[in-house]
Amino acid sequence: MGVALAMLTTGALAQDIVRIGHVGPTSGPIAHLGKDNELGARMAIDELNAKGVVIGGKKVKLELLAEDDAGDPRQGTAAAQKLVDSKVHGVVGHLNSGTTIPASKIYSDAGIAQVSPSATNPKYTRQGYKTTFRVVADDVHLGGTLGKYAVNVLKGKSIAVIDDRTAYGQGVAAEFEKGAKSVGGAIVGHEFTTDKAADFMAILTSLKAKKPDVIFFGGMDSVAGPMLRQMKQLGIQARFVGGDGVCTAELPKLAAGDLADGQVVCAEAGGVEGTQKKGMDDFRARFKATTGNEVQVYAPYSYDAVGVIMAAMVKAGSYEPAKYLPVLAQTKGYQGVTGSISFDAKGDLQGGALTLYTYKAGQREAIGVVR
Repeated sequence: MGVALAMLTTGALAQDIVRIGHVGPTSGPIAHLGKDNELGARMAIDELNAKGVVIGGKKVKLELLAEDDAGDPRQGTAAAQKLVDSKVHGVVGHLNSGTTIPASKIYSDAGIAQVSPSATNPKYTRQGYKTTFRVVADDVHLGGTLGKYAVNVLKGKSIAVIDDRTAYGQGVAAEFEKGAKSVGGAIVGHEFTTDKAADFMAILTSLKAKKPDVIFFGGMDSVAGPMLRQMKQLGIQARFVGGDGVCTAELPKLAAGDLADGQVVCAEAGGVEGTQKKGMDDFRARFKATTGNEVQVYAPYSYDAVGVIMAAMVKAGSYEPAKYLPVLAQTKGYQGVTGSISFDAKGDLQGGALTLYTYKAGQREAIGVVR
């Protein structure tokens, strides 16, 4: 009787473990963004475990293996290899294009699905890999739309561009220029910095002489904040336009109060409207209650990246990448908190939206959703 009970108990407790990796910069100047992504993924894992997930007729337990890439390509590839060696069944990440792209080869060689919630450089999904996916719009859409907006809506007559020379910053700046020029915008200067710089006086002084009414920055909020402070010191009153790396809840703090109402216009590579907005609002409230933090930018996209991977596993009846990857690639109409998710042949999000934002009284405020 005792032996039979022990066997029954052991059988009841036996569960397959499904390991999902997450990589983002949880140290360094944009750690707040990496942690935001990680918390979104962790929230999805916790909620799915609470509901119970059955794959191939067997209940499974999900585990999140989180790694820090510090936004550094070399550390990113090391983190990717560590996850491969740990035999993860899927990966959510990385955050930056500059880490996502080199890591993607490692996941591809291992045959492991990688869904980025935030990397927007077009190259990521254009390498011919069958393992790369993203749940946000890319820089062609994001940068190009911002370029046209700067001319058509902000009425920019003389536009300056600064980028941080990263895969993300250069990519989004190049697409911004194309978009602005396509509607007659005049680019009066293009300056360069790095993602670790803190002194921009020289490049800003050079641009000030060209009297720009719009300055576009391709880079992250940790650099944009000090740049905005120094623009104010130099008396530069140009509108400041940026991509999703700038478009964070933390930007006003990083600008140390030197942010005029309506001065900044930025875009998040995603967005919902109408009936779908309630799902996003509910997620934000749940996230705050669960983590104690406000959503920075891409936590909901990390959450959906986990969801779309798990949906493919459930539909395929297997968590082995070779079996569920073809199902993941055929994802059509997955209903996430960020909207409907369908992948094209490259693994890009079909019909991706953008949300334009500005800042008033130190708070991010939506302007509207564009497609």
